[in-house]
Amino acid sequence: RLTSPPTGSVGDFFPAFSPDQKTLAFVRSLSIAAADIYLLPLHGGEPKRLTTDNTSIRGLSWTSDGREIVFASRRDGSTYNLWKISTTDATPERLTTSERDVYSPAISVRGNLAYTQSMVDGNIWRMGLRGSKGPENAPLTLCPSTQEDNGPQYSPDGKKTVFASRRSGSFEIWLCDSDGSNARQLTNIGGPLTGTPRWSPDGRQIAFDSWIEGNADIYVISADGGKPRRLTYDADEDITPSWSRDGRWIYFGCTRSGSMQIWKVPAEGGPTVQVTKQGGFEGFESADGKYFYYAKGRAMPGIWRVPVAGGEESLVLDQHQAGLWRYWAITDKGIYFASAEIPSHPVVEYYSFETNKIVLVAKLDKPLFKTDPGLAVSPDGRWLLIVQADQSGSDIELMENLKGNR
Repeated sequence: RLTSPPTGSVGDFFPAFSPDQKTLAFVRSLSIAAADIYLLPLHGGEPKRLTTDNTSIRGLSWTSDGREIVFASRRDGSTYNLWKISTTDATPERLTTSERDVYSPAISVRGNLAYTQSMVDGNIWRMGLRGSKGPENAPLTLCPSTQEDNGPQYSPDGKKTVFASRRSGSFEIWLCDSDGSNARQLTNIGGPLTGTPRWSPDGRQIAFDSWIEGNADIYVISADGGKPRRLTYDADEDITPSWSRDGRWIYFGCTRSGSMQIWKVPAEGGPTVQVTKQGGFEGFESADGKYFYYAKGRAMPGIWRVPVAGGEESLVLDQHQAGLWRYWAITDKGIYFASAEIPSHPVVEYYSFETNKIVLVAKLDKPLFKTDPGLAVSPDGRWLLIVQADQSGSDIELMENLKGNR
């Protein structure tokens, strides 16, 4: 074994030998959205951290002289672009300014740079839940764009929808009416990855996670707009917020204990309190405020619950890989969830608390996004929102004679 990732981290990825075979470059991911490049001397010694961005990386490649590394990163926005960094001077130089994700760089001995450029058009779809086959319940796109939209949630009164979108060039928080009209941009962060918007119970505020200060933290913004208020300040990853039913607390996932667990913080700020002990990533309080339901990690199946007042956790649902995708929502009588055991044929299902049975709600004909939140139910139980990948594709691009490659 060449590397030993820290406990609680996602792991080490994208290994690449230097041209002289003396150094191994690799990416160490503390989470799916927080990573940096490390250099490991193969003659002996500990890995040395090269970058300090604490953001997603999707591939790296050495220049042929071994002096620099080209890597794909979200270090200056919500989109992956290519950067070049010297192994002795950690000041990255930007190589691409694409509005589409660019990743998987590969450099030839002559200095030609090949990379993948992809496009994904993810939209929010609305469909009726009352069983009627009338045209008013037919699926339709809600406020569509040609970029990625995700994380929808209805306001408590059901009149508005909040969601994250990259339609402006970077991920921002957006609002629209429940029918998709009157879309408006709520935040103007302008680059750092931002998402998981969640309404306060009174409909006056929205919590979300963002890398505004270079690290993932929880923020709150008025539903009328304005400057976001930062709520968490520690050096660990704070993500996936949701409100308590009384509006006094905001739950979130955090790695501060050494592994991803659910914590909560007073909505007005203050000391945090740990909620889960055996893993926790994202969740919601029950309608009566007695239980907190949660999934334990990205791409980990199972939905669990723990009493809000304290107590032991219990597994609620693990059939059909519920919770593996970030597509689930709690209602007063059950759980709606989407799964894609057959990736090309996802389904939406409903688990009843009363009967402990699962029924089919809808069959989908487009893929789900595995790492982004994508399902919501209206407060009156009439409508379901689901995010689907309407279009996707990728091409191989070439940059000839990369500058600085000797």
